[in-house]
Amino acid sequence: MRYCIVGAGFSGSIMARALAENGHDILLIDERSHVAGNCHTTRDAETGVMVHHYGPHIFHTSSDRVWNYINRFGSFRPYINRVKAQSGGRVYSLPINLLTINQFFGTTLRPDEARAFIAAKADRSITEPRSFEEQALSMIGPELYEAFFHGYTLKQWGLSPKELPASILKRLPVRFNYDDNYFNHTHQGIPEDGYTAIVENILDHPKIERALGTRFEDVKETFHHVFYTGPIDRFFGFPIGRLGYRTLDFERFIAEGDYQGTAVMNYCDRAVPYTRVSEHKHFAPWEADKLERTVCFREYSRLANENDIPYYPIRLVQEQEMLAAYVDMARKTKGVSFLGRLGTYRYLDMDVSIGEALDAVDTTLAAVRDNSDIPSFFVNPLP
Repeated sequence: MRYCIVGAGFSGSIMARALAENGHDILLIDERSHVAGNCHTTRDAETGVMVHHYGPHIFHTSSDRVWNYINRFGSFRPYINRVKAQSGGRVYSLPINLLTINQFFGTTLRPDEARAFIAAKADRSITEPRSFEEQALSMIGPELYEAFFHGYTLKQWGLSPKELPASILKRLPVRFNYDDNYFNHTHQGIPEDGYTAIVENILDHPKIERALGTRFEDVKETFHHVFYTGPIDRFFGFPIGRLGYRTLDFERFIAEGDYQGTAVMNYCDRAVPYTRVSEHKHFAPWEADKLERTVCFREYSRLANENDIPYYPIRLVQEQEMLAAYVDMARKTKGVSFLGRLGTYRYLDMDVSIGEALDAVDTTLAAVRDNSDIPSFFVNPLP
């Protein structure tokens, strides 16, 4: 049987590899000229720095299955994401931890003291936070919220934190010790040769045919089944409108030596137009000291237009209603499965995308063996 996979990111590539290993012929389509989607990395010719072209990607997971799978196709080096943030003319450590609290308030609090101190500042009248702002005020109080989240969130989402769901902030930890590891997962690292090399290895199979620089809309061939990882609304031609996304603009610049001393510096003040600066040689600390020059990117967030790369699904009320309509269309469409970040209109970390793709592989292979229908969705994309 011949299958079509639309999208050469992790979700599509993992599905392509599994079907190929089970004897099926695959046509893998991607309209970009490269594989690995937004995880695409290349070695910068001018400086020698390994560049993450669509923004920094740090791999982190507590799933042994995901970690073992990805390590089949490339070597990872240990990497801990330690984010710094500028606010009010000073530099702090993120996520908010005991050092951040003591720096910000000019205190020398111990863990139990800091916990009580922040609890006294939190707004306890907010028992069921409905918005990002209410969630922040109920967790950390007004001072830390204004310093680290209010301005940054306005820039990142283009909306008042009063309009954003509380769930966005629930992902961010507050720690009452000096742990500044941004993530709390068992496995954390960066691929030694970049993410594109890993995806290339996943796709290195004789039964996988690639068609890069190709739009799915222009392919006339008929397939036994299509696995679609592109935007779900685009698949149907936007009959009821476009789902909302935020996109990113990157301003690249090169500096001598070490520009900022860390991989990521957030800029929390609203007066600074960009959200962060990433210095990419620090994502490969094992080679950073050998590089004489450095590549940095200033990041600007804005609403995505028709021809922009979609990064973050907005998922406000209007988008949720529209998504429900597209999901209904998808479930009525035979011979197509929607998966991945764009296919299900959800923000997904890499490890979640890979885990869901592996689960989708299990379901798909079972359906193929039983000669039964492959489902339209492998997860429920609705809120």
